[in-house]
Amino acid sequence: MSVVRWQAQTRDQLTALLPEAVVVLPIGATEQHGPHLATGTDALLAETAATRAVELAAASASRTLVLAPTLPIGASDHHLPFGGTLSLRPETLLALLLDVARSVADCGGRRLVIVNGHGGNRGICSAAAAAASVRSPITVGYLDYWDGAAGADLGGTPLPGHAGGFETSLVLAVDPELVDERAPRTHVPTIPAVPGVEIQRQASWHEQDGYTDDPAKADAAQGREWLDHLVRRLAGQLVDLAASI
Repeated sequence: MSVVRWQAQTRDQLTALLPEAVVVLPIGATEQHGPHLATGTDALLAETAATRAVELAAASASRTLVLAPTLPIGASDHHLPFGGTLSLRPETLLALLLDVARSVADCGGRRLVIVNGHGGNRGICSAAAAAASVRSPITVGYLDYWDGAAGADLGGTPLPGHAGGFETSLVLAVDPELVDERAPRTHVPTIPAVPGVEIQRQASWHEQDGYTDDPAKADAAQGREWLDHLVRRLAGQLVDLAASI
């Protein structure tokens, strides 16, 4: 079944669809991904996962799934010192998401799901979902497309890091031309960690040279397996959301 894309519909078509539909909004980032990955990695993977999941879920979802245009820029100020990064301030991204949710509601939409592809967007997406549901007559869900990768029975899936083995494998699976030569990582510094505590520390990014783990062993076949798993999981979540919100 073809994907119902917001930007491909007329105003009358959307007016008819939106009151009973679920709008799916991918959001990523445009930021440095080490010396080997394209800056559009997060937007690419969020859009790919959301699009494939909508395609897979469309046949069994109880509501029409409308795929909104991907938001390609997120909150990436922590990557600005490396170059190659476009970033919105957290308060700007929050306002942007609230405006998109308001627009969906004003067009008659009552259900919105934000599919996030960038770690720096997480708290802001959560805050936007909560605030939008108070300000407009709309139910908003939020999820990270990579959620559930860690611990999956997929041949030792690594924790999704930044520009390391996980993301590099996924990009190799989607568009290998966006991956440059990868030198083996000789040292990964120890990052401060306390169980149950989120720690933000700008110095850590510089100590890691802007990426968190070794991309040298990334593999396209493994990336396809991980991506298929994530898409199936996301599709199932969309079917469940369509039935419950």
